[in-house]
Formats: sequence, C-alpha cells, structure tokens
Amino acid sequence: MRKPLIAGNWKMNKTEAEAISLVRKLIQGVKSQTSVDVLLCPPFTSLSQLHKLLVSSPILLGAQNISEQKAGAYTGEISAEMAGEFCSHVLLGHSERRAIFHESDELINQKIQSALSVDLIPVLCVGELLEERESGEAANVISRQLQAGLKGIHLPDPEKLVIAYEPIWAIGSGKSASADDTGSLIGGVIRPTLAGIWGDDTSQKIRVLYGGSVNPGNARGFFSQSEIDGALVGGASLSADKFLGIIEQTF
Repeated sequence: MRKPLIAGNWKMNKTEAEAISLVRKLIQGVKSQTSVDVLLCPPFTSLSQLHKLLVSSPILLGAQNISEQKAGAYTGEISAEMAGEFCSHVLLGHSERRAIFHESDELINQKIQSALSVDLIPVLCVGELLEERESGEAANVISRQLQAGLKGIHLPDPEKLVIAYEPIWAIGSGKSASADDTGSLIGGVIRPTLAGIWGDDTSQKIRVLYGGSVNPGNARGFFSQSEIDGALVGGASLSADKFLGIIEQTF
C-alpha cells in the first residue's frame, strides 16, 4: 500500500513570522500521527527557521524550486545542495514555472537529476491546459511531460519520486477535475507511462497526487480513488484549519 501524502504549496505567500505562526498550528494539529505524510513547501526565506521548528515533528519540508546548476554565477538561484540543507522534497515542473518562467521539459529533467544527486525527492508536476483537455489531448500531453521530464533518470527506489497531476485549468480556479476522471487518468495514463520507463512494479509504488482546488469538502472524494495517493494543495494550505481538514479526510 502507498502511504498517503498531503503537500502544501504556499507559492509566494507568508512572511517568516506568518510562516512560523502557521506551522506552529499545524504541528499541534498533526501531532505525532504517522498514517499520512505531510509536506510543506514554503518560500525559500522561511526554510531555515521552519526546519528548526520541524526537527521533532513528522511534518516534512520541501522547496518550491531549485536551479539545474550546482553552483556558480547564477544570481538569484538556489542549488539543490542549498535546498537539501533544510528540505527532503522539492516541487519541480509546476505549471506556473512552465507558463510564467517558460521552463521546458528538458530543463525540468535537468532539475530532477540535480535533486536526486543530493537525495532530494522531486515532486514532478504534470497537467494539461483546458483547450488540451477539450481537444482530447490530455493523455498525450501528460505522457509527453512524464517521458521528457524523466528521460534518462535512474530511480533505484520508487519512494524517491512523487508525481503530482494538476490539470492547469483547475489550479486556483475553484474548479476541480472529477475524482473518477482523475483516478482513470492516473490509472490509464500516468502509471502505464511510468511502467514504460521503469517497469510495472516501480510504477505501482510511486505515489501520485492530485492538485487543483482541493479543499476539505472535496478531498475525501479524491482520496476514495485507489489510484490517488494524496493531494498537492495550493490556497487551502495557507489556512491551518483548511489544511488540517484535508489531512483528516485521509483517515
């Protein structure tokens, strides 16, 4: 059985003081439970302080991005090694990085390699635009993103990678894909594509999350699908009550 994972992507929100306040509430809410993994991905500016707060907590810490470069004259960039001082995971390939910062599948592939080289677990985001979904191209788009993003990647341990399926049209829109459609897409497209890269055994052990306007009211419907192993949560992760409410739906 794949252990559920609930990840919160704070995006460009929360000062350090606000981040500390939120995490203290989450620590109290999560306590010492181990039936679900909880991952927080705050801005870089809060990683050091939150790392100290979370040392004795089961809550995991992740970065929102890394550079593909190891070190050097790359002003404003953060290397995998730097993020790895504080984090166990890193988000890569998020649709906002792809669309706003024009990150290609090839660049994302390089970042995945950098992350794995320092034992950071990539959370690879994939998903289709609304027009791609309506034209029947969603499966091809997602399969292509996976194959290009994971090209040449050696993965000896399937627990060292997480996939997050985020239909781009659902992110921050208040609209979400149906649980049935999402489960079918993961089982019919994502896992077979992963099986084509590493074999069915590895494919069945990799956790695949759903992201896109997840909230306490719709979370249980997604988690009832055997192919969905948790959620990548955006806006609702900025509220302790809402985020804890989503976590509770996995029990």
